[in-house]
Amino acid sequence: MTDQKPLRTLLVDDEPLAIERMQILCARTDGIDLIGTAQDGEAALRMVEALQPELLLLDIAMPGMDGMEVARALDGVDLAPAIIFVTAFDKFAVEAFDVAAVDYLLKPVAPERLEKALARVAEQLRETQDDDSEPSPWTEEFWVPHRSEVIRLAADDIDRIEAERDYMRLHIGERSYLLHQTITNLEERLDPERFMRVHRSSILNRDRIAKLRHDGSGGWYAEMQDGAEVRIGRTYLKKVKQIAGK
Repeated sequence: MTDQKPLRTLLVDDEPLAIERMQILCARTDGIDLIGTAQDGEAALRMVEALQPELLLLDIAMPGMDGMEVARALDGVDLAPAIIFVTAFDKFAVEAFDVAAVDYLLKPVAPERLEKALARVAEQLRETQDDDSEPSPWTEEFWVPHRSEVIRLAADDIDRIEAERDYMRLHIGERSYLLHQTITNLEERLDPERFMRVHRSSILNRDRIAKLRHDGSGGWYAEMQDGAEVRIGRTYLKKVKQIAGK
């Protein structure tokens, strides 16, 4: 971040001790110009209007207007700041990408994790300046809990998605991650040009399908590039066959 102009940043948290800790961390971090703090959502919105920060370090669980409501209130506002959520809870990760937050940090925040988040903000700002096209309506990334943090996964990197009770398992190479979301909701968020539902419990990345196979007794399977086989439901078979020109 040393070659990047420091981001004018507003810190929002209802806990004085949490604010103090983040102030210390920000003071030790290149790329941040901390211009103010707020302890509730209403004050945050007033300060955004008055100070026009480029970045919000925003807590979620606050009395009154919470962080998600602040983010929604800023959606579509001219010169709205980028948002990095800073929270003690991983359960809001799904909602976070609904409001197009840049990152999602779990308390206590490690210095290197904050630096990585700031790099993402800087990259997003560069892309915004260079790209005048309309933003995609489809979800480009997911945040999923993994060990002691919440990590970002690019939608393009996902090979296949399988339902497991109340969760969706996202397969990326040899690794997989659980996301608390329904398959119907996930299907609506994914670009249909890149992803295809092939079963009531499976969604596949079209580019990862190697071939379609018939088992000789009425069943069809999609064989993936990594060798995995996924059964194709009868409801979806006609649409799946279209990608093979059948």
